Amino acid sequence: MKKCTFPFALIISFLFFSLEARSQISEAVKENIQQKVASGKNVGIVVGLLKDGQEIYFSYGKTALNGGLELDKNTVFEIGSISKVFTTILLADQVLKGTMALDDPVEKYLPENAKIPEYNGKKITLKNLATHTSALPGMPDNFKPADPNNPFADYSVAQLYSFLSAYELKRAIGKNYEYSNLGMGLLGHILELHLGKTYEELVIANFADSYDMADTKRTLTPSMKERLAKGHAYGQEVANWDIITLAGAGGLRSTASDMLQFMRANLNGKKSPLMAAMRYTHNPAFASSDGTFQMGLGWHFANSGSIVWHNGGTGGYKTFTGFHKESNTGVVVLANSIESVDDIGLHLLDSSNKLVTPTKKEPIKEVEVAVEILETYIGTYAFSPDFAIEITRDEKQLYAQATGQQKFPIFASAENTFFLKVVEANVVFEKDEEGMVNRLTLNQNGQSPKAKKVN
Repeated sequence: MKKCTFPFALIISFLFFSLEARSQISEAVKENIQQKVASGKNVGIVVGLLKDGQEIYFSYGKTALNGGLELDKNTVFEIGSISKVFTTILLADQVLKGTMALDDPVEKYLPENAKIPEYNGKKITLKNLATHTSALPGMPDNFKPADPNNPFADYSVAQLYSFLSAYELKRAIGKNYEYSNLGMGLLGHILELHLGKTYEELVIANFADSYDMADTKRTLTPSMKERLAKGHAYGQEVANWDIITLAGAGGLRSTASDMLQFMRANLNGKKSPLMAAMRYTHNPAFASSDGTFQMGLGWHFANSGSIVWHNGGTGGYKTFTGFHKESNTGVVVLANSIESVDDIGLHLLDSSNKLVTPTKKEPIKEVEVAVEILETYIGTYAFSPDFAIEITRDEKQLYAQATGQQKFPIFASAENTFFLKVVEANVVFEKDEEGMVNRLTLNQNGQSPKAKKVN
């Protein structure tokens, strides 16, 4: 072994630099993360902080509740809807190259058998898809997965075209923001057709190869599988989601290390292949008529526009990434459970944003309910003329599907109370004076709206 000959002054300087870097993630943030895991709300959390070009990481928890490995910056997570800003950057790159235009109608890039709905003669444009102003619903109504635990895996291009061709828009295009996985997934598909490559190939060619992001892909490599954090919901391990046709809406997996390279590219003023496209997506692209809301291409704004961010969530993961240009700070937070981590990311970007203190969460115990009782819950429950939840049954399993969303299994914690594993929510079925099920209450995010059974 070669003898080390570093001068003491250099060693002392290096140690000081390392300690100073570590201090950028405060003890309050670290304690909050540890509390979130200890409370049972999160299985594990990895934070990456890019401050003035320097990377700082903090991780706590494991890849699985039972027999998992310690998390680190190279642990792989599903990043969900953060994929959307990759999609809009790819779009912006083509716009700047002159091969596409934001005002191009969507139909220009699709085959004739995919007819796109219009509203009063107005066409949906690429910009509408990139800003969630297309008037398309959040999800297509023909989204009926064979496996609700991996709901996107079998949704095909043919089904997408079939839905688009039959759908009638219910409001004006370009007027209002309404978050649409369908719209952003369609944009990803359009980019595939336009550039002649799969979404994954586009991401690899434009991001993975250019910004040292080898672990940012849709398909898990053998190495990524070994480092994969298992997704969790309500204290139980859940299946990964394979998003193919709508990959541009949420199909990517990544690591904290890779995502900080993504943040570096978005913040860095040095010339890079997508520098101009990234900057283009940061600019306001849509503003509400009352001036209370605006967003970029894919990106959302917080703290009066000083923070540019996006979050993500799949069946067992929650993620956040964002940056603050004035302080030259970028953040990524990855968690392998369905509890939001937005508060951590927003706090690291601006300490005036408060951390959420977790409360102890007890695991929910499932109970078995007789098929005869499950049958009485089947039907459609309307919250309004435009929003309802449909309850269906497949043998002993109940499913809930909200308007414009995918179908998910629901699990009994009591005879009339069923919870979802993909989000923190439950539904309670209620009976009238004659003992007939006539109402449903949805408990989510501190709200408890009631819906009447209409059929």
